[in-house]
Amino acid sequence: MNDIIQVLPDRVANQIAAGEVVQRPASLVKELLENSIDAGATDISLIVRDAGRTLVQVVDNGKGMSNTDARLCFERHATSKIRNAEELFHICTKGFRGEALASIAAVAHVELWTKEHSEDLGTLVTIEGSEVTAQEPVQAPGGTSISVKNLFYNVPARRNFLKSDKVELKHIIDEFERVVLAHPDIAFSLHHNDHELFRLRRDGLRRRIVDVFGPRFNERLVPVSEETDLVTVGGFVGKPEHAKKTRGEQFFFANSRFIKNSYLHHAVSRAFEGLIPEGHHPSYFLYLEVDPQTIDVNIHPTKTEIKFEDEKAIYAILRSAIRKSLGQYNISPSLDFERETSFDDIPLNPDGPIRVPTIEVDPDYNPFDADTGSSGGGGGDASGRRPKTHQNQFDWTSVYREPEEVESTPNLPMEEERSVLAYQLQGKYILTHIKSGFMIIDQHRAHQRILFEQFQKSLSRQNTATRQLLFQQTLELGAGDLSLIEEQQEALQQLGFDIERFGHQAIVVRGIPPGVRETGVLGLIEKMLDDLKNHRNELGGDNLDNLARFMARNLAVRSGAKLEKEEMHQLVDELFACEQPFVAPNGKSVLITLSLDELDKRFQ
Repeated sequence: MNDIIQVLPDRVANQIAAGEVVQRPASLVKELLENSIDAGATDISLIVRDAGRTLVQVVDNGKGMSNTDARLCFERHATSKIRNAEELFHICTKGFRGEALASIAAVAHVELWTKEHSEDLGTLVTIEGSEVTAQEPVQAPGGTSISVKNLFYNVPARRNFLKSDKVELKHIIDEFERVVLAHPDIAFSLHHNDHELFRLRRDGLRRRIVDVFGPRFNERLVPVSEETDLVTVGGFVGKPEHAKKTRGEQFFFANSRFIKNSYLHHAVSRAFEGLIPEGHHPSYFLYLEVDPQTIDVNIHPTKTEIKFEDEKAIYAILRSAIRKSLGQYNISPSLDFERETSFDDIPLNPDGPIRVPTIEVDPDYNPFDADTGSSGGGGGDASGRRPKTHQNQFDWTSVYREPEEVESTPNLPMEEERSVLAYQLQGKYILTHIKSGFMIIDQHRAHQRILFEQFQKSLSRQNTATRQLLFQQTLELGAGDLSLIEEQQEALQQLGFDIERFGHQAIVVRGIPPGVRETGVLGLIEKMLDDLKNHRNELGGDNLDNLARFMARNLAVRSGAKLEKEEMHQLVDELFACEQPFVAPNGKSVLITLSLDELDKRFQ
């Protein structure tokens, strides 16, 4: 029998390892930045071209490497971080396996410039697909500069799996943010295609969070601090009133290493129990310091998951520390998130007479009378607009008439043609009768469908109307949000926004789409940015439907908003003028019908 087992060549083994270590350009960013931190750098620059496809370069002022180390660092399992197996149980560095550089060099062109500060000359090493093509002495500044070019040039199948530049850049920014938040004592910068996205100075943690996510975060942060024999907890949580329906800025760090831990996330959620509405998520930046011997960081290839020795105790301490901080800073829950607002504006006159409340009853009131149908109090949607009546694509009012009436009905104006009763239930549903029973319409989903198709049409046109603001508005943002705004600039312009960058960390809004309320435009942009960040993987290529969907969801009339009878009629008119009136943009049903036969069965 012939032998069939053989030892793979190093080049093939490195390419296999690269599949685990280097999944996308963001993987390079993580590994190279962590190497610079382990080298003792206090100033690190990240330079990226074409979202990392063409170039990922990291330049640091760390201790540099000798001529021998510069060559040896690209060998598999070559590392300066550990010497024996025992050291695996008290690791204090970022990397330790010695596979990253070897894996990177197997699937890219790599150029390394490095020099120890005490030496006169440095070393240049160039590698192509694990093959060293040059190694020579050069003049270089102290520290290390490593450039990774043409990622996956020799593995075209892997390169084809990369997403659009927008998506890949977002992953790079995510990794960059995780590293810089873990090390506020190090200065960082990030440039993409010669455009500066971040320049972060050495400062405290609060300043670092504000520099990354924008000045608006400064007033949102509540300090958390707790020291025990088992763990030291520090950092910040967001105030409850700034909790969002999407998971936004949520970061855990253990011994300055970013980690993901659903169990500890649950502890944070429990700490906010009763302080935020159900389905909302708080922001947090929490730092745990534990004895390295009580954790295992070697359970996942990316080292973002770790094993705590006493996770239950840390859970309890973390939850208690957050609750204590929220109490110390007088953070208390709202009395009722759905309270009755009619008690808010009771005029008080201490000198006036005391009047006994009275109840007035209209004995002639009939809730089923067409003249006394629900009129509501509010009107319009969250954007301040009321739906406009469009010419229906088909005469949906025919469902209210018997078949013989449909043929004999004269061409009357809409209001004269129909005698339709519409009622609003719990500020959420619109109930209206039809010839076979009645119809129940979800007002929020219906308006989403209407706006979605309107925005789709806007995005397909080049001459979208813009309503110029009398007073332009300025919004300060973090570098990641600014980058996202610039990426979506053309689409936002087609929607009707007139937005430009203003200074280093802000945008100025000069115009908005017709129908968007001026007073809520900044909040709308912030909410839209959160949606875009949390659904970024859906925004590939020229697919603008997702942006239209986000806009529709943010501007649609909310559940709980009271509508006047005419507004309900207009909403139904616009819904049935849509191409797809029966489903919302997310694919869920907009309406249901209940026949008289079904009602009769319920009463049997």
